[in-house]
Amino acid sequence: MQVRSLFFAAYRDAMGTGTLDVDLPEGATVGDLVSSIRSRGAPFNRLPKAPAVAINHEVMRGDARLTEGDEIAFLPPVAGG
Repeated sequence: MQVRSLFFAAYRDAMGTGTLDVDLPEGATVGDLVSSIRSRGAPFNRLPKAPAVAINHEVMRGDARLTEGDEIAFLPPVAGG
């Protein structure tokens, strides 16, 4: 199955791209997606092992299962005050 990864702000800067389509086996989780992206080496290995994500605009956990065509947004940490 194919899913689309979206990178914003600091993640987009670190990855050098705002989007990345990734092929995964059926039943893959967010954690599997992160591992697949990180395994591509630099600069993708700069993605944290357990980043905050939203699947199809809904914040989800790393053990959430993915389905064909999902859009996974990687949410960078933000500073505030």
